[in-house]
Amino acid sequence: MGSITLRQVRKSFGPVEVIPGVDLDISDGEFVVFVGPSGCGKSTLLRLIAGLEDVTAGQILIDGQDVTHAAPSKRRLAMVFQSYALYPHMTVRKNIAFPLKMAGLPPAEQDARVGQAAGILNLTPYLDRRPGQLSGGQRQRVAIGRAIVREPAAFLFDEPLSNLDAALRVNMRVEISQLHKKLATTMVYVTHDQVEAMTMADKIVVLQAGRIEQVGSPLDLYNRPANRFVAGFIGSPNMNFVEGEAAARLGAHAIGVRPEHWQLSTSAGALQGTVGVAEHLGSDTFLHVGLDGGTPIVVRAPGEVPVHHGDRIWLTPQDGRIYRFDAQGMAL
Repeated sequence: MGSITLRQVRKSFGPVEVIPGVDLDISDGEFVVFVGPSGCGKSTLLRLIAGLEDVTAGQILIDGQDVTHAAPSKRRLAMVFQSYALYPHMTVRKNIAFPLKMAGLPPAEQDARVGQAAGILNLTPYLDRRPGQLSGGQRQRVAIGRAIVREPAAFLFDEPLSNLDAALRVNMRVEISQLHKKLATTMVYVTHDQVEAMTMADKIVVLQAGRIEQVGSPLDLYNRPANRFVAGFIGSPNMNFVEGEAAARLGAHAIGVRPEHWQLSTSAGALQGTVGVAEHLGSDTFLHVGLDGGTPIVVRAPGEVPVHHGDRIWLTPQDGRIYRFDAQGMAL
């Protein structure tokens, strides 16, 4: 079991309050992603759950047991860091077994658990190598293997893929998602990359300035953002926002339209603009358009669209794909 409950959890560093009060329920077996811009408090919140930071106020429960003031070793959690934190002089086998050795488990049980974890992570051929002989993705798998052998109630991941190149990040995203399905253990994952959040999570927690802006499934947040911040953060490329007369006609302070939800024409439409840059990516073309009046937007068009720099185009939002926001940024 690995349910995690936060009740009015607060964290201050001196006079600065970085987590002003968070309530959150994470169910056993869920894959939950904390996402938000740098400095939003997502890593601090993870460290509070892990016990690596002291809670200023509030309560943390794991499987219904109050662990607010418990030592990290008493929380039955395993954390995977961005930096891998492997011992360079030890083999992969010894790195994975290290927490078991510290816990005093018999050598036979250590070997069995290491073998099982290595099999799950495709590390068996590398058990006698040292970290310096491995790729970045392999080193990250070793760090995950060291967490698996502890058989924790939940895994905590703090931006584990940020040190990898783009191709490896994609591969590791898939591997961690598959691992979650194999183990069916609760995972809490921190990232600033909303693509990671959208592709991996059962539930996303969007944070800004230490506050939860919205909690929901990836498609809930994509289709029904609670406010302008969430609407602009979830989705790639970001949602476009238009203010002024076009928004006022719809009874809003601002309207939001995603890049893929514009209808493009060279003859007529709701808004007119000039193409600045056309990024041809094969299956898609991203048009960076300056609307008349100065608002810059991005339009996602088919890859073969015959539009180029300097062209004048008309754009119309698709029916039912316009998001309206009031002056405070809340969805209408």
